[in-house]
Amino acid sequence: MTTPAQTDPTEAQAPTSVVLTDVAAQKVKALIEQEGRDDLRLRVAVQPGGCSGLRYQLFFDERSLDGDVVTDFGGVEVVVDRMSAPYLTGATIDFADRIDAQGFTIDNPNAGSSCACGDSFS
Repeated sequence: MTTPAQTDPTEAQAPTSVVLTDVAAQKVKALIEQEGRDDLRLRVAVQPGGCSGLRYQLFFDERSLDGDVVTDFGGVEVVVDRMSAPYLTGATIDFADRIDAQGFTIDNPNAGSSCACGDSFS
């Protein structure tokens, strides 16, 4: 008698896309509602530039591109293009609204280093 192979419960699954926190999802949803459109999604991309080599871009987009990775977070779709996906796998997008920080933040485990402005990485 054979038993099915068991996986180690402490073994974490590798993330396949970005993660949007609940706070960030609520902010994105509110911003989309302000735009008065229901066809917009949050697109996250990596572009050359910035003082560290690569720069994050976050913007609303209605387009669907070949190879996009789309993840739904409580009705908010986050889209990452296929070229940016390897740089953003496992990254967490949050929204801060404090006296010392305001806006979207990205915690990226793939970033080897980042600049002081927090907008670029290598």
